[in-house]
Amino acid sequence: AFWKTYLGRAESDIYRYAAMGGLGGALRLEDPEEALLVLEAHLALTRRHWSHGEECILTSQHNLAAIFTVLKRHDEALVLHREIYSRRVATLGVSNESTIISGSNMLVTLNDRGLSEEAKVFARDQLPVARRTLGSDHHCTLNINLSLAVALGNSPNRARDDLLEVETILQHVFQRRRQVFGPAHPATLHAEKKLSSIRAVLARCT
Repeated sequence: AFWKTYLGRAESDIYRYAAMGGLGGALRLEDPEEALLVLEAHLALTRRHWSHGEECILTSQHNLAAIFTVLKRHDEALVLHREIYSRRVATLGVSNESTIISGSNMLVTLNDRGLSEEAKVFARDQLPVARRTLGSDHHCTLNINLSLAVALGNSPNRARDDLLEVETILQHVFQRRRQVFGPAHPATLHAEKKLSSIRAVLARCT
């Protein structure tokens, strides 16, 4: 209904533009294929009428990448995440919070794509920056830790020492999330589940 209110307006109308983005977001889980069509059109519209607005383009690309991830089209999501991160480094610098968050999003997609070696290197580069800028307990810093653990655990060349490092990382993430978010928070439970899984793997390796 919100979208229909502005449907008849010129495509350069800011309210129509915002409503179109909202529609794409609303459809994300309900009908991701339809959401993809809407958000592709939204990105094209952004480039046509708001090409001077760097953040508008990056936000539109981020929303499109999220739909590609839902649809498991990880290659296309990764192309967008690389571009977003590159542009934020160029315009904001590596230590800006938005840049770090974009890097964290790219890390998730690298792991989804199975590029664990690249993810490991990138995560180790990102962690000191995130700790310095955001702090060790910031959710984004903890997410980067988690992505490093996933990359180490999924590496085809992993050794027992890698698995022990994964356990150490996940223990840290679980403890910090429990303290910051509480024991019942979904992020805490997610870390606890991953920690239990790696401990089960280590137990089988002994």
